[in-house]
Amino acid sequence: MNKIFAILLIATLFACHQKQAREATVQKINSDWLFKSKNDTEWHSATVPGNIFTDLLDHKLIEDPFIKTNEDNVQWVSDSTWLYKTTFGLDHATRDREHIELEFAGLDTYAKVYLNDELILTSNNAFRKFNVEVTSKVKKSNEISIEFASTSIFEEREKEKLAYEMPEGNRIFTRKAQFQYGWDWGPKINTAGIWKEISLKRWSAARILDISFSDDLGYSNQSSKAAITIESDLDGSAEIIGGDEHIRFDRNIQLKKGTHTYTIKTVLDNPKLWWPHNVGDPHMYSFKFQLILDGKVIDKRSLSHGYRTIELIAEKDAIGQTFYFSVNGIPIFAKGANYIPQNSFQNRVSPEHYENLLNDVVDANMNMLRVWGGGIYENDIFYQLCDEKGILVWQDFMFACAMYPGDDAFLKNVKQEAINQVKRLRNYASIALWAGNNESSEGWHRWGWQNGKTEEQKKEIWSNYLKVFDDILPNTVKELSPATSYWESSPKYGRGNPNYEKEGDAHDWWVWHDAYPFEHFEEHVPRFMSEFGFQSFPSFAAINYINQKDTVDIHTKAMKSHQKHARGFQLINEYMERDYPIPTSDEDYVYISQLLQAKGITMGIEAQRRARPYNMGSLYWQLNDCWPVISWSSIDYFGNWKALHYKAKKSFQDVLISSKVDSNEIAIHIVNDLLIEIKDTLRLKIIDFSGKELWSKVEPVRIEKNSSQKMRELSLSQLKINAKNSVLVTSTNSSGANFHYFDSPKELDLKNSEIKSEIRKHTGGFWIEVSSQVLQKDVFLSTVTKGHFSDNFFDLLPNGHLY
Repeated sequence: MNKIFAILLIATLFACHQKQAREATVQKINSDWLFKSKNDTEWHSATVPGNIFTDLLDHKLIEDPFIKTNEDNVQWVSDSTWLYKTTFGLDHATRDREHIELEFAGLDTYAKVYLNDELILTSNNAFRKFNVEVTSKVKKSNEISIEFASTSIFEEREKEKLAYEMPEGNRIFTRKAQFQYGWDWGPKINTAGIWKEISLKRWSAARILDISFSDDLGYSNQSSKAAITIESDLDGSAEIIGGDEHIRFDRNIQLKKGTHTYTIKTVLDNPKLWWPHNVGDPHMYSFKFQLILDGKVIDKRSLSHGYRTIELIAEKDAIGQTFYFSVNGIPIFAKGANYIPQNSFQNRVSPEHYENLLNDVVDANMNMLRVWGGGIYENDIFYQLCDEKGILVWQDFMFACAMYPGDDAFLKNVKQEAINQVKRLRNYASIALWAGNNESSEGWHRWGWQNGKTEEQKKEIWSNYLKVFDDILPNTVKELSPATSYWESSPKYGRGNPNYEKEGDAHDWWVWHDAYPFEHFEEHVPRFMSEFGFQSFPSFAAINYINQKDTVDIHTKAMKSHQKHARGFQLINEYMERDYPIPTSDEDYVYISQLLQAKGITMGIEAQRRARPYNMGSLYWQLNDCWPVISWSSIDYFGNWKALHYKAKKSFQDVLISSKVDSNEIAIHIVNDLLIEIKDTLRLKIIDFSGKELWSKVEPVRIEKNSSQKMRELSLSQLKINAKNSVLVTSTNSSGANFHYFDSPKELDLKNSEIKSEIRKHTGGFWIEVSSQVLQKDVFLSTVTKGHFSDNFFDLLPNGHLY
């Protein structure tokens, strides 16, 4: 159990108060909400937090936009004005407080808020928290009403102010989730509503506004002491002066009227560091804070803290510029994926969804997720679980694939958004990086966005870009979370710039968008791959849900509406023709599409890992889906693992054997991400598909810590094997096996033979044992019953051979 540190902020009342100081309280205003269209008369019950689409769905007033082609039929919802209201009561004791305020954690997006028919707030940013003092406005019985206007009204108004057309449409003017306007993997479902909680906060004399931690970087990893500085933002309504009591970790303070920051410095004995889960223990300390006035607790907080240092090392070198993360002074290879919102309707994402998905991340040997800039700043539970599970988080600010306005009102709005979010997330141990935007710089320099603009207009647009991404955002991070690195734009260079392989991070979309062969990933390895991907069909269950059928059919109008990339079907088929036989049945086509995706992406993962330390990160696009769809994800909307996730699990193993053919030589590499050297036995064996051993060798190896080594080279001409009927199986005691085939899947002379299976009941599930007399490639297990296989899409060696 983590040690708990109690920190008391002790003060004694110096000035006379009219009202008795009592403990601060929070009341959720989430129940008894009603909604209706502004043009309707009938009110319906609403769910808060929630959104207008799920409220309409709950009352069967619209069809589910996730099935068939229903997305097209619900677009009117986003163009309407919606009203929400509720009532709440306050007794005399509650109202008899010095301060009462309403906190709106998230309003989506253009909203007017009324309390007892008085306008108290006009909001324009779904990512901001708004607090309104209502002490003099509340009564025994109160009504809150909120009017949500269509985003298009405000966007058209802002658009008309410009003398030129901004790239990527009207979404740029509105500070909300950009993917809701439609993406090449997501639907156009522009939500409105109360998407985060509303709270009534009551306090007297003083309260805790915020607490932040900073670790003393001067302490070494081997030190028996660890210094932590804790800053507390306190809000006082009168002068309060400290007494004479003093306890270790406690701070007697003189509290001034208004908001001020108070500093506590403390030392941990024999500190345990927080590490990514694959190289150490993600240890968390627990802290409890109490603000005590005249012997009474008037406010309190409980926080967790992981003691660690994380730094992005982006330094010029002889090649270009490095890009890697140093955790506690140690270079860490980042393994993982890009993360998008788990649902177009955020209120449908439960704590169980977060837990399950992040368990899948750890299970697949990933240690980093990139929270992509076109989605949302995630809920606290996401970061809490990443802290607990040891998953690093690359956090984008929510800007993606666009240029943005630069007027004073927009910049002020963005600055407050950044302050809100950096303050909220700065204590999470998992936060490794703040990145300004996704692909906006690349788009400006490479995607033709400058076409048709005058030199003056181009200068203005780029100047506005710099105001946000080179001034407001980095300075906010520097001021509020100075130990956290900032990166202006991902990628640093677009793939059309030859420097994309030599400097910073890269998004390599030559594969897929430009139809380059998968081998491109092996020939062009950047310093850090922060995006690369390939599409596949989702699970049979997801397809049947889309179609509302019991049989798999990929040729329906519904399926076409759930393929959001204009050339998606064409590219899947084009790549499949290169490497696989084209199946005639839909079920087989779905299966092969997943193998195809897994083949391409794992080729990239392993090439990038073999290249360390030149390359120090492999994050594929994308981890998950926000609705049932044909996409680049490795886990579909229903949580089913595609072939990619199973095979990425193997390619992301901490100790990996990976083979590559160079000219007429096959090179055997061993990658070790662990921080310890390993002495092991390397076993190499070539067999034919009937199990006959053609060649073998066993030898001791020493695997250096945190490294990639080319261990052996084999001459293909000397081996004299039948490429269509042979496989090289390589293994060590500390890794799984690597299967290297000498020809493309469609050229292999695979044999037909029965696969025998034996199923035994086991605690919490079943043991499944399979066997065959011949090699079976990419064995796929499925069941009608909802469940998860620990392994799938695996190669089964003949006659019970083990690997």
